[in-house]
Amino acid sequence: MTPQISLLYWYTQHGRHDLPWRTTNDPYHIYLSEIMLQQTQVKTVLERFYFPFLERFPTLADVATSELDDVLKKWEGLGYYTRARNLHNAARQCNGVLPDNAHDLIQLSGIGRSTAHAIAAFAYREALPILDANVKRILHRYFALSERNDKKLWDYAYKLFDPSHPYEYNQAMMDVGSLICLPKKPLCEQCPFEQWCEGKVKPLSYPEAKKKTLKPIRKRSIIVHQRNKKYALKQRNEKFLHRLWGFYETEAVTYGEYIGHITQHYSHFTLEADVYITRETFENELFEWFDVEEIAQLSLSRADHKVIELL
Repeated sequence: MTPQISLLYWYTQHGRHDLPWRTTNDPYHIYLSEIMLQQTQVKTVLERFYFPFLERFPTLADVATSELDDVLKKWEGLGYYTRARNLHNAARQCNGVLPDNAHDLIQLSGIGRSTAHAIAAFAYREALPILDANVKRILHRYFALSERNDKKLWDYAYKLFDPSHPYEYNQAMMDVGSLICLPKKPLCEQCPFEQWCEGKVKPLSYPEAKKKTLKPIRKRSIIVHQRNKKYALKQRNEKFLHRLWGFYETEAVTYGEYIGHITQHYSHFTLEADVYITRETFENELFEWFDVEEIAQLSLSRADHKVIELL
């Protein structure tokens, strides 16, 4: 028996065959799942975001013809909003019809090599391996590779790859990485690669552990300006949280009535903010005024939702 056959046999018995993006041939559905699952757990995507998004945007053409604000609103709470912006841009780039090969897919916004390979393999059965975080961990351990080097890792991905079963192989690799070859407590005795894995004696040694760095803390004050039961918000122009609406935020100046404190963890920093409310005159052309019902229709960051809860 080869490692590839062992993997396919394991997938037949233990694979997550009932995931909705595995029970469809629709390239858009598969593409959406790949984008949502970046930086997000399967359970979260499945329970809260995948189906509501498809209900609002049944086809990629619906995404292409919609405004970005509408797409961001349905993405709200999933985080990493660059994914939503890239999805919207990619939909318009291809006029709502995805290319049927990895070479053309990788030309679209937000679709890297591994994502392009995944869509092509799952939707079109193109014989290409993928290299997501789970697969990387398997390859590092299987070949006992301590160095983190994605360029070299692609060579190993092709070395282990089964081109005759691209769909099943790649799905199985993701499942083994998610269910068996775990980051901290791998279940080596249950792994279909146990017989061939070079790193099974010390699996936690592959790859080398990343040096832990403490995330910086950003201390801010958030000022909620209220006027005639309406609140002032602006749509962000900066890269971070681009196009999401938010309250006035400042580094030093504080005024108004203190109403609470919020903490919000982001991937590269933690926001610590005291929140104030004021009814003082506020004139700023970047801000617009909304009542509570209107705010509910806007796409907001999690931090701004926490401000609303304080209100």
